[in-house]
Amino acid sequence: MLLHCNVSYYTSTFSFISSSLRRQDNADDSQDTVIRRRHNARSISLYIRHNRDLKLNKNPNESQETFVPPPPPPRRDLDGENRSKLLELSLVTRRTPQFPGSIYAQSASDADIASSLPSLRNFLGSDGDDDGESEREMIVKALEIRRKVTKEIIKESLVRKGRFGITYATNVTDRLGDFVDHVMIQAAALKRLPEFSESRFNLRARTVIEDSNFVPLVRWLKHHELSYNRIAKIICMSKGNLDSIRIMIEWLKSIHVKGEFIAVAFLRSGDNILQRNREELNEIVEYLESNGVRRDWMGYVVGRCPELLSFSMEEVKSRVDFFLKMGMNQNDFGTMVYDYPKIIGFFSFQVMEKKINYLKEFGLSTEEVGRLLAYKPHLMGCSIEERWKPLVKYFYYLGIPKEGMKRILVVKPILYCIDLEKTIAPKVRFLQEMGIPNEAIGNMLVKFPSLLTNSLYKKIRPVVIFLLTRAGVTQKDIGKVIAMDPALLGCSIGTKLEPNMRYYISLGIRFYQLGEMIADFPMLLRYNVDNLRPKYRYLRRTMIRPLQDLIEFPRASDNPKAHHYG
Repeated sequence: MLLHCNVSYYTSTFSFISSSLRRQDNADDSQDTVIRRRHNARSISLYIRHNRDLKLNKNPNESQETFVPPPPPPRRDLDGENRSKLLELSLVTRRTPQFPGSIYAQSASDADIASSLPSLRNFLGSDGDDDGESEREMIVKALEIRRKVTKEIIKESLVRKGRFGITYATNVTDRLGDFVDHVMIQAAALKRLPEFSESRFNLRARTVIEDSNFVPLVRWLKHHELSYNRIAKIICMSKGNLDSIRIMIEWLKSIHVKGEFIAVAFLRSGDNILQRNREELNEIVEYLESNGVRRDWMGYVVGRCPELLSFSMEEVKSRVDFFLKMGMNQNDFGTMVYDYPKIIGFFSFQVMEKKINYLKEFGLSTEEVGRLLAYKPHLMGCSIEERWKPLVKYFYYLGIPKEGMKRILVVKPILYCIDLEKTIAPKVRFLQEMGIPNEAIGNMLVKFPSLLTNSLYKKIRPVVIFLLTRAGVTQKDIGKVIAMDPALLGCSIGTKLEPNMRYYISLGIRFYQLGEMIADFPMLLRYNVDNLRPKYRYLRRTMIRPLQDLIEFPRASDNPKAHHYG
């Protein structure tokens, strides 16, 4: 405000200041204390200008006074806290609350910014007494403060231009460490250009952000259902080349990668994905398509195994040949990759060779292993030490021989992928509690491996309860029934067991008699009722056998001649 005041007011004011200074200079030397008025940078510059104007307007005959401005105050040593405060003050971007007579304006938008803000040289310059360590510390602190300023500028751009909420903008900005450094470096480099040589850092930083299309890119990525955490990671991966992100996403969409798997493909395909040539990526896709992976499956495969995008063409060919040499055709290979995409790119050759050799120890040939992997490729994702070896030891404890383990592996390979303690062991303990010995349980599993895939509480227990309460099977015979026909535990109560039970009761068979029949021949409950009716008519009408014979010999209902009765 002093610059806009009346000149006459300045004349009288500084005449008073000058006279007060001369009076203090001519004061008695015997005075104990001499009080001098100390000027700040703004008042000194104004006084020098005013004194120069007075000299030009003076009478030439009048003796000129020579004014020697007071020397700047000696540099005082500042402790770490004061130096940090002064440093933050010198780099501040927002105006803080002021009071009349403040020395520093604390705003980069002031007209006289050079005089309103303190210079870094006041406390960063080395005077020979320091060893330079404190200067390095201040430089590091200056970079941290500049980084905070840059983050505020990025956040402001997201809020004002992107119309994002303050919380979302803060969450994104806090995870953009590498991009913040990139903006700082590019903003500092712009100062070398003539059009930005006199501009402030804030303006240069905003220019860098606008030129990179950062805000529209964040909006576009959010539209593709990417979380702010993944958006920040992808932007940091680009190393400042944000246009490559949009180009890569458009290519992923062209091969049907959708939704959140776009971010998964970015984050798991390696840091060089944005530098890969699009022709190389198209060549990989075309090669997989020529070997049985359909085009509309490609997005599903790449989204769940993005490591494919980081492989060279030679490595992709070697991985495909690894499976084709096991006797697979292209259709089997394509369906295998679709069922379990990780099998083509997630595991190393050493790991896959080790697992295949372990499967061969069960007595399988290379072609049989190939067919097994084509049917259940998830086997390749199971650990030998954590899954297979404990399961083999458990089967050995149940008395299952090597051939039985091979049959279980071929018929129900999923058993070698499920958890032993949580899935298999509780069902075996349930069978043991019914009085079935371990050897019988082993034979049951070899005969009907699907038993271990049924739910214990939704399938196995309800069937056992049905046999005990509705079908007349006694507690003594329940273990025998299950051991003779374990497939009963996989039957539906509503569509199979209940209709069969009602049919036998409708024939005049009593409840306890039905239980005895099931104990002698458990397969009665698994027959189709439509097939049982002609068999029953054949026994009663053609063979003229009483109902008691059917009760005593339930296997008679399995007479094949009944199928020809018309």
